[in-house]
Amino acid sequence: MMINDTYTSLDTARRLHVLGDWDQAAALLAGEESSEALELKAEILYERFLFRVDGIEAAADAIAALDAGSLQARLLAARLAYTRLLFQVDPLPGDYDAAEAGYRFAAADPKTHGWGEFHWGALLDNISEDSAAAKAHYAEALQASYQEGDVILEAMVLRHLAWHVIGDGDRDEGLRMLRRSLHLRSAAGMRPQVAAAQLLLASELPVDDPERATLVEAARSVADELRLSWVRTGIEKLAA
Repeated sequence: MMINDTYTSLDTARRLHVLGDWDQAAALLAGEESSEALELKAEILYERFLFRVDGIEAAADAIAALDAGSLQARLLAARLAYTRLLFQVDPLPGDYDAAEAGYRFAAADPKTHGWGEFHWGALLDNISEDSAAAKAHYAEALQASYQEGDVILEAMVLRHLAWHVIGDGDRDEGLRMLRRSLHLRSAAGMRPQVAAAQLLLASELPVDDPERATLVEAARSVADELRLSWVRTGIEKLAA
């Protein structure tokens, strides 16, 4: 049986993407011109920027190479605008409006409704600091994750909701949500996201809790290997 080289490259790139081996994943797609390959490459380079806070030009160029009217292009462009604002990496004057418009567009499409709602919530939460509006979008995204059986979306929403739950006084429930988010990410093999979840859970545990030390040790190992910028910074603050 003959193997389709394009499919093999895409399949391997997807797996490397999940593992956080963004450089190798993108290299596998060099020269590929199918819309599927271009969208995957753009997502890979965006996520590399998200975790390393480096390589924004490559991510922006890859997103710009997509069909500007496509759902994936609109969503990735919105996420890039949001991330520029979040990390203050050369933000553009229209970034907030661009992010909100892209998330609104994604939320209106059945294929990306839950993810659009989730990212919209994060924009309101982390940039506008509008907790009430953010929680409404998170709740909609969480419901979509249950309806669609999307455990990755559930994991992402739980991480963001947990802090609000803890802030509202239900610490036990918030910790349960953080642990479930970590477990779901671990089951999917998403190493960068696992390290981030380990850091976030550790930050909510007492300094003398053995679980905290284990989480920090594990997160530091992956953060160093994959060069996860803000995870490293978070670990350093916990160790200070």
